[in-house]
Amino acid sequence: MASVHPIRLAVDIGGTFTDVALDAPIGRMTAKVLTTPDAPERGVMESVRAVTAKAGCRLREIDLIIHGTTLATNALIERKGATTALITTEGFRDSLEIGYENRFEQYDVYMEKPAPLVPRRRRYTVPERMNARGEVLRALDEAQVHALIPLLERDQVVSVAVGLLHSYANPTHEQRIRELVLQHLPALQVSLSAEVSPELREYERLSTVCANAYVQPLMSGYLDRLDRALRENGFAGQLLLMTSGGGVIGLEAARRFPIRLVESGPAGGAILASRIALECGLEQVLSFDMGGTTAKICLIDHGEPQSSRTFEVARAYRFLKGSGLPLRIPVIEMVEIGAGGGSIARIDALKRVAVGPDSAGAQPGPACYGQDGDAATVTDADLTLGRIDPKSFAGGDLTLDARAAERAIDRCVGQPLALSTQLAALAIDEMVNENMASAARVHAVERGKSLDERTLVAFGGAAPLHATRVAEKLGIRRIVVPTGAGVGSAVGMLTASVAYEVARSLYQRVREMDPDTINAHIEAMRKEAYTVVEKSAGGMPLDESRIAYMRYVGQGHEIAVPLEPRPLELSDRQRLLEAFEREYRAQFGRIIPDLEAEVLSWAVNIATRVAPPKRVAPTPQCAAPAPSGRRQVLDSTTGEIMEASLYRRRDLEPGARVPGPALIVEDETTTVVAPGFEASVNAVGYLILERRE
Repeated sequence: MASVHPIRLAVDIGGTFTDVALDAPIGRMTAKVLTTPDAPERGVMESVRAVTAKAGCRLREIDLIIHGTTLATNALIERKGATTALITTEGFRDSLEIGYENRFEQYDVYMEKPAPLVPRRRRYTVPERMNARGEVLRALDEAQVHALIPLLERDQVVSVAVGLLHSYANPTHEQRIRELVLQHLPALQVSLSAEVSPELREYERLSTVCANAYVQPLMSGYLDRLDRALRENGFAGQLLLMTSGGGVIGLEAARRFPIRLVESGPAGGAILASRIALECGLEQVLSFDMGGTTAKICLIDHGEPQSSRTFEVARAYRFLKGSGLPLRIPVIEMVEIGAGGGSIARIDALKRVAVGPDSAGAQPGPACYGQDGDAATVTDADLTLGRIDPKSFAGGDLTLDARAAERAIDRCVGQPLALSTQLAALAIDEMVNENMASAARVHAVERGKSLDERTLVAFGGAAPLHATRVAEKLGIRRIVVPTGAGVGSAVGMLTASVAYEVARSLYQRVREMDPDTINAHIEAMRKEAYTVVEKSAGGMPLDESRIAYMRYVGQGHEIAVPLEPRPLELSDRQRLLEAFEREYRAQFGRIIPDLEAEVLSWAVNIATRVAPPKRVAPTPQCAAPAPSGRRQVLDSTTGEIMEASLYRRRDLEPGARVPGPALIVEDETTTVVAPGFEASVNAVGYLILERRE
């Protein structure tokens, strides 16, 4: 039976740390423990035990657990998924290899395209054919499907992706293949492109269904082990999984479509930044989430993060579109780079300092962790520069070895460049900051956005340490560091809605559109989304939104056009065209007169209703307490040693102002207030750092 004041817990597995946040009647509690890569569920249970001990409650008293994880992302990046096969239409075996038929790096003669998740020897074909209207041109040859069974057994296939031509218009052949395969090999896991990504564009659909099949055994096994561990320890509530689109779903949907869990942890951070934007009345925000392994950057306008239906994972070339594996799923649009506390520093062939994208992770971790790690990392540099207290790192659960950090920096960077230890640490710091600033610039330019008028919302264990320098590089004048910043993504998950989006292709020209056909199509999607959400909504009120993906006839890509959640009528043809032209003008500054518009796909999103946050009231200024101490740190801009005042964040009352240079310390992170900034505390405890004239 649920408690009068429901207790909610969110846990986010990162590459280095597992973060947890607990909302209980006595307030919010947070904790951070090292991730356990060999058995991630063990790290989750350790983090849950740590935070419940702080809160003085037991696991059986928790009503809801929301979980985000990078396991699916890491499996794709590291190519550690299951042995997977693809069954596709005869003649289309090499679609995964052909891709877009372009060169993403035109002038690099050594350019290498990312290898498909399924090698050619495990890509099988069967005779069959649908046309784009879903009409059968050639019946499925079931004898050929039966002939594949020995091949699947020979190749020890664990998971099968089925992606047939035009199956988004008629899935019957894919469904029949699944029936036949499971009759002979019932232990196999089978993913259908008509269920995973029922939309136009063959290559993206095949890439998505292969990725789903590739990570499904790993994710299903992990979710089963986690659920079992929680239940055995007394948990009787609901376990929900964060999706890349910013909503949460139940276990059943997560097991079927684990590809929707890619980027689930970073999505929680974007939700947090969006709510902060609404609370503080910030129209334009740059979300900056830097953890132990990666940094994530997201643009947020009017309290809404940028979203998309396509993105790439595992890019071979850091900033180059087309160098990764395309996935067609709902996603909060962000850029993620290998720039975290554990990112490894080295000297490249041109004697330059390079940082990342590889990371020391949780095992062995940075050299200062004392776990036999010998690589110099960003955390080692932060410690050497005086920004981190070695005795209170991660709430005091992990004592850092400053001498080990200095030795690693000397060996990896200082000695090769004849630099002192502190200057070598400063070089590492400057390079990782520039990497993150460059990623933000590229991300903004690609979307036609500017950065200098935005507010930087910094969270994650490492972001508050680097926020002022990144802001200086981007010309940003204001930074917000929320409470619980060190576990920001987990905090954001606590406010996520239960949501599920279904998108399917149905081609219609606007001036000829058939409302009855469209309404039947949308109603089927609506029922599917409702079925997924209602199981986990707990009786909460639901909201529905609809989108038409439209373009001018002859164009290659669509834009999202919001629709009213009601049946369409013939009179809506003109309204739909006008709505399309409004969105097109907003994005491109003009419309194209006398050109027809068309709809390629439709989407329905069902979500539980989440109340918007209250606006933060202005706070009268008050005096800050005396510093708890002072520490020598190295100034990032001048390279000179300076004395910074130390403050415990919990000692700062709303209205308190702290001029830089200063360090504001809390259990999961430290906020660096650079000399050119002043920090203040608003009514809800957020740190507001503003650049002084």
